[in-house]
Amino acid sequence: MSFLTRTFFSDMTTIWTHGTRVVLSLLILTLLMALTGGVVKTFIDLYLLVSQPLEVVFRKIIVNTLLLLAIVEVLKTTVTYFSEGRVKVTFIVDTILVVMLTEVISQWFKDASLDRWLTLGGILLALAILRIVAVLWSPTKSDSMPEGLPSPKTLSISGT
Repeated sequence: MSFLTRTFFSDMTTIWTHGTRVVLSLLILTLLMALTGGVVKTFIDLYLLVSQPLEVVFRKIIVNTLLLLAIVEVLKTTVTYFSEGRVKVTFIVDTILVVMLTEVISQWFKDASLDRWLTLGGILLALAILRIVAVLWSPTKSDSMPEGLPSPKTLSISGT
């Protein structure tokens, strides 16, 4: 490679690194503001205890809390990418699981149809399996695999 090509690619990598850090910093700030606003709104919703039935207030607080936990999971994923330079699959699956549990609880209060429950159950089952597989075959745990399970290094497709 010529000096000009190496310099260009080196500069592009630097631009990419700094640009990503700026954008992620703005994203983290946005998520922190959203989390703070959500906590304040949930706290303000407590006034409903005097005017609404207890079930309605608890439903609202539970759903709001689960959505705030989803924001925490997204924040955790973003901070991990910021510090490690990669996204962990388990963090993404955890975020989706929290969002799906929020949906399950909201459907529970709405008396959803059987089809809706089966769909949500199938999605949750698939996410649970994905979560287990992501933990078992994590790149950071490749040396400490459970006995009897093949490691990703030993799995190969031979077609030749």
